[in-house]
Amino acid sequence: MAYLFDTDAISELLRPRPLSSYVEWIDTVPREEQFTSAVVVGELYKGAYRSQGQELHLANIERRILPAVTVLPFDVATAKQFGKIRARLEETGTILPDADIQIAATAIYHDLELVSGNLRHFSRITELKMNSILADARADG
Repeated sequence: MAYLFDTDAISELLRPRPLSSYVEWIDTVPREEQFTSAVVVGELYKGAYRSQGQELHLANIERRILPAVTVLPFDVATAKQFGKIRARLEETGTILPDADIQIAATAIYHDLELVSGNLRHFSRITELKMNSILADARADG
């Protein structure tokens, strides 16, 4: 199985003391099965530019994150999936931020399991495959 890492799943690894069970799990996932979305990269850059430690955060993105994952674009095929998800969510009254739908659409289109600590949030997207490793690691402390 290959995985798409959400923003919080990548950010966890940059913490001074990331959750050890999560780090141990990631170490078992082959590099060629690790993906993220260009939308996630945009969120990471936004956070870096807004932080007090801007230089450190920018360096972490460019030296640690980008070489470690394959970044998938938000292209026309993914946008079509986004539109389908967004329309259904609007019909049911369960709105999510567009960036989260874009991330989910990327995972769905590429048949990847989403790694996120926010399972309840993403569970509104029924066709999305989710991996609970980060949420489980947080629950275990």
